[in-house]
Amino acid sequence: MTYDLYIGDRTFSSWSLRGWLMMEKFNIPKKIHFVGLYGGTMAEDMAALAPARLVPAMRTPAGTVVGESLAMAETLAEEHPKAGMWPADPAARATARWLCAEMVGGFSALRSDCPMQLQHVNKGFAVPDATRTDLARLETLCAHAAQFATEGPWLFGAYSLADAFYAPVCARIVGYDLPVGDAARRYCETTINDPAFKAWRAEGLKTTYDPFPYDMGVPVTDWPA
Repeated sequence: MTYDLYIGDRTFSSWSLRGWLMMEKFNIPKKIHFVGLYGGTMAEDMAALAPARLVPAMRTPAGTVVGESLAMAETLAEEHPKAGMWPADPAARATARWLCAEMVGGFSALRSDCPMQLQHVNKGFAVPDATRTDLARLETLCAHAAQFATEGPWLFGAYSLADAFYAPVCARIVGYDLPVGDAARRYCETTINDPAFKAWRAEGLKTTYDPFPYDMGVPVTDWPA
């Protein structure tokens, strides 16, 4: 019952991080296949999954190819109903699905202005207004989810697929020292200090880059976790 999971670079591929966390955090067996996002081999590496063309993508133990992270999440939750991937409460579960869908389709300014990178913290980054708007929306959604988080530090108390989807945004907030309130900051600290996230980042640090792909032209400091 092992899934084939296709991912890209661990330091930069935010979507790949989501796909990996979905399986890692819920103990779903997986075999990792790396796709050359920066080496020019992506199309070749993904050929066996056609028509899927982006990471993450997976092949189920039954041989079904599933592309797009939200479809992967729903498929895994269906195939592993006892794993608790979505919140048990119906209202919380519907809200978690909403937050995941909005993350997939929204926050375009934050994605564009602050590409995910897990090596260091950019200090003094000038935050564009559109990105500030995305951050405000993020805090609104997190506050809305908090009504369901009666126990535990995650968006809905216990870790859920929603936290896998929001992990890359936490990495951006930390990696660019973006201005958010105390509650969002605590959630980001919880995310980057989680053992699974730290393991993902540690693997990414084994690869070096010269030049670094996302040099923002500002001073950098050490990653805080």
